[in-house]
Amino acid sequence: MARQACRSLLSRIQTRISSPPQTRSLITGMRRSALKETLLRALRSEISYESSHLPTSPLETHFNSFTIDPREGEQWVSLTRSDDREEIKIDATLFDGSAPETRSGDVSDGSNQRLHITLAVEVSKKDSDSEPESESGGIIMQFLCSAWPDAMDVDRVYAGPRGIYAIKPYMGPEFKDLDEEVQKAVQDYLEQRGVNDELAAFLHKYAANKDRTEHVRWLQNIESYMKK
Repeated sequence: MARQACRSLLSRIQTRISSPPQTRSLITGMRRSALKETLLRALRSEISYESSHLPTSPLETHFNSFTIDPREGEQWVSLTRSDDREEIKIDATLFDGSAPETRSGDVSDGSNQRLHITLAVEVSKKDSDSEPESESGGIIMQFLCSAWPDAMDVDRVYAGPRGIYAIKPYMGPEFKDLDEEVQKAVQDYLEQRGVNDELAAFLHKYAANKDRTEHVRWLQNIESYMKK
């Protein structure tokens, strides 16, 4: 009798042991579904809010004589300009830093910040079909610049052979350490090619709009993945 009771108890225990995994699987699935819906609701709410703050018009495709490639999904924007003699290529970051805003003679408390954008500017001469390639034709000029909200600063100047990229090229001294006449000549050179304070101000406006646009696209990509 006792043996039969033990068998009955073991049978009930085995039944209980065999059923929980299915129950747990169902509960886990329900929890996952609930979490997924919660995340999707949060994403849709954020997308709706951020979309309401997007610029009313699409990102510009031209600025002065530059053609703009927005490079969707990237933290860069490219600008190109070309004429019969030269080609200018610019790669600009979105906001990649900041510095305290100060007035002349004042010490900043750090509360106001000036956002910073880095520019890599490349100027190359076009080859002429009617003339043999000159020595300068095989050289490209590169400039590393800083775009502030109201100013374009030059940080470095580099001249190197076209199509050859050294692992660690000699970049010369910092721009601020060059002779003042050389600095002025370089600034005038870039000014004539549209790399100036006006471009810096435009890029800050453009970067702010692109950053909002990319943020919404990023949210939408996550939503698209989560819906699958």
